[in-house]
Amino acid sequence: MVAPLHLAVALPVTGELTARYWAGLVREAEDAKLDFVTFDDALGGAPGLDAVLIAARVAPLTSRIGLLPTAVVTHTEPFHVSKAVATLDHVSGGRGGVLLDVAPDPVHAGHFGRRDVGTADELWEEAADYAEVLRRLWDSWEDDAEIRDVATGRFIDREKLHHIDFEGRWFSVRGPSITPRPPQGHPPVAATEPGFADIVFSDNASASDRLVYRDVDATVTPDELLHWQEEGFAGFRLHGDLHTVTRELVPRLRERGVFRTEYEHTTLRGHLGLARPENRYAAGSAQ
Repeated sequence: MVAPLHLAVALPVTGELTARYWAGLVREAEDAKLDFVTFDDALGGAPGLDAVLIAARVAPLTSRIGLLPTAVVTHTEPFHVSKAVATLDHVSGGRGGVLLDVAPDPVHAGHFGRRDVGTADELWEEAADYAEVLRRLWDSWEDDAEIRDVATGRFIDREKLHHIDFEGRWFSVRGPSITPRPPQGHPPVAATEPGFADIVFSDNASASDRLVYRDVDATVTPDELLHWQEEGFAGFRLHGDLHTVTRELVPRLRERGVFRTEYEHTTLRGHLGLARPENRYAAGSAQ
């Protein structure tokens, strides 16, 4: 029996400014029961809106599909991204994630005036540390840290907030976060480089021990997808015309019985088959 396919779609950078436009795209992807959408973002190139903010705006207008905005981690701070993605996960009811990217162009460094750009290897090493800091900040609140006791005026149990005390080559972050732990514990982290991400976008199925999604054109055929699935790809991220995916490809896959007709889970980790991680700082944790 052929295992069900996992499909996502990439939404490109655009100058479109209305929430209606973005909500329409994501709702169409959700109606087709895709795993998630990614929102492109960059420090240069075509004008566009902030991907994390777009995802947060669309989240209340959708109900099941995963939302992975791009966050450029070069020149930015993990504390702010951890807070933004945790917020996305809360407002979406556990459907948030983040696609980490780097900015190697020295021209972009001039926008910030903070430092020179290192090599590509160094930038991705920094991204790996960035991902580690994100996960630690998400764990800095235990799940039951919020008390919200009106009678006593206590909002949180301070004993269940933790300093992460991360020291690395690029970051020194004490923590804790100022945002409660996300519903998923750790919103899934994606990247195009293996080694630290939950989802890796790659043409090499063995590029990671995590989930590898292959980037393919929307005009791909079901024979092609099933062949690549046999090579070990966990799923596919489709690029191009969204209507081609939702109105042509998906119906053909359903005819073969290899793509869902309804969602079985309510969270992005659930769609991906990922368990909710325990909090590394909680009492009794094995981490």
